Amino acid sequence: MLAQLITSFIASAAFGIIFNVPKSSLFQCGLVGMIGWIVYYLLVENDINSIMATMASAFIVAVISQYFAKRFKTPITIFNVSGIIPLVPGGLSYNAMKHFVVNDFYVAVQMAAKVFMLAGAIAMGLIFAEVMNQLVLKYNRRKIRMRG
Repeated sequence: MLAQLITSFIASAAFGIIFNVPKSSLFQCGLVGMIGWIVYYLLVENDINSIMATMASAFIVAVISQYFAKRFKTPITIFNVSGIIPLVPGGLSYNAMKHFVVNDFYVAVQMAAKVFMLAGAIAMGLIFAEVMNQLVLKYNRRKIRMRG
């Protein structure tokens, strides 16, 4: 598990470097990716479907990204993009393409469908966290207005 933590931290921070994230935010980018990956890993190890685990991990990544964006006054995309990198099904999509190339269409279509579902789960997790954030902000504004 320690290797999983270290690898996901390095991968997320390295993608932060590629995307020209400010140096002061690289540690947080790595931390977001590491937490997202460990949530995914623990859920999959506990027999949760990988698609649901990906959606839950993307949700956690987005929530932490929102917090870091407010705390460090930086755009949320800095943390979101770096944080979801460990969750992206790159190896699976490569294998799907490889099966298409060698005319093994049955396996290729199965793998491609799973890639699309995992990508959709990432998007849904990010969107769900943003919707929840907007609802909380709206509730807090309404509560403040009621007091005033």
